[in-house]
Amino acid sequence: MSASNPALGVRSGALSAQQVALALALLLGLQPITTDLYLPALPLLARDLAAPMASVQLTMSALLLSFGMAQLVMGPLSDRFGRRPVLLGGLFLYSVASLGCALAPSIHTLIGLRALQGAGLAAAVVCARAMVRDLYEPHQGAQVMSKGLSGLGLIAFLSPALGGVLAAGQGWRAALTAVTLAGIATGLWVWWRLPETLATKRPDALRPGPWLAAMRTVSRHTGFRAWTALSSFTYGGLFVLLAGSSFVYIGTLGLAPWAYGAVMATGSLSYIAGTFACRRLLLRHGLLGTVWRGAFATAAGGLGMLALALGGQTAVLPIVVAHWIYLFGHGIHQPCSQTAAVGAFPQMAGVASALSGFVLAATAFVTGLRLGQAMDGSVLVLASGLCFFALLTSLTAWTVVQRFGQLPSAARA
Repeated sequence: MSASNPALGVRSGALSAQQVALALALLLGLQPITTDLYLPALPLLARDLAAPMASVQLTMSALLLSFGMAQLVMGPLSDRFGRRPVLLGGLFLYSVASLGCALAPSIHTLIGLRALQGAGLAAAVVCARAMVRDLYEPHQGAQVMSKGLSGLGLIAFLSPALGGVLAAGQGWRAALTAVTLAGIATGLWVWWRLPETLATKRPDALRPGPWLAAMRTVSRHTGFRAWTALSSFTYGGLFVLLAGSSFVYIGTLGLAPWAYGAVMATGSLSYIAGTFACRRLLLRHGLLGTVWRGAFATAAGGLGMLALALGGQTAVLPIVVAHWIYLFGHGIHQPCSQTAAVGAFPQMAGVASALSGFVLAATAFVTGLRLGQAMDGSVLVLASGLCFFALLTSLTAWTVVQRFGQLPSAARA
């Protein structure tokens, strides 16, 4: 199905599936830019600002807490005023906050600015997911989303490598300056090329009564709960790798920052391979069959890394292979779960996207707090966290998603 919303006009009628996928890649790609690009710089940041590990972890946790809470506002805002104005405002906030992060004089200032950055990022992510539901039915939306997430994977591939080079050559502030430039470039592209996709705005979207009613409707939907759980659990495992791996790969296994960036980049290639596999599986097995199969890769990655850690493995390559296998499964789960969570709510796509994103971000926030307390640089802590979420993801894909995840016929292609 192509973008066929009659309210979009001639300009939007020319918005092809490839252009929508590009928009998704740029908007959703701000997530790995915001997180992955500065990962190699975390040890340098901690040393330069004389910050303990727990405070450094808060730069990630504060981002995610704000990111999650702001989605609850950005979703209704986009239903009321449209995707485009909320996108532009959010990207402006993101760019200004990112510049502030690059100039931050203390860890406490950096934590506060990362929270503002998360609010701006929320607008980009909520509107991107809602835009897919504006234009496509869920099955076609999952195909387009997987293409967009392939682009996200490419950005995630480049981000840690670039971050490692910048951190090694110019310091951690250079990495955050690159984040600023990415926000500005994305905002300019949206202003220049991306039209409004929402056909009918909801004038009552911001009124407390209708807003709470919409939240209740979405949150009580068993399919929404199942798909949101899958999306949140698989991202929880990814977040364990994002927030904890630099301290293990660099601090314990002895990799240089640029080599760690290369490890994270190769993981992104595995994720991209997963998104390609997702598209092929969708054609043959549909949403439910695709995630059922992807769960085997997820479980294998988590259990494999835990087995290596329990066996005292300190060689980098076997651990990285388990890392890759998990990310391959993640590349299958995310396009399906993010699209299907919103799929049953064509008239409340902003609210559904916001609530699903809030749960995902809350999961990552709690994980970050726990990881900051437990992380001692050992492979076992990293592997235990990854395996925990791998098993939750797989069991969810094999059970509640299969039982409750079938979309109503009106929402299917």
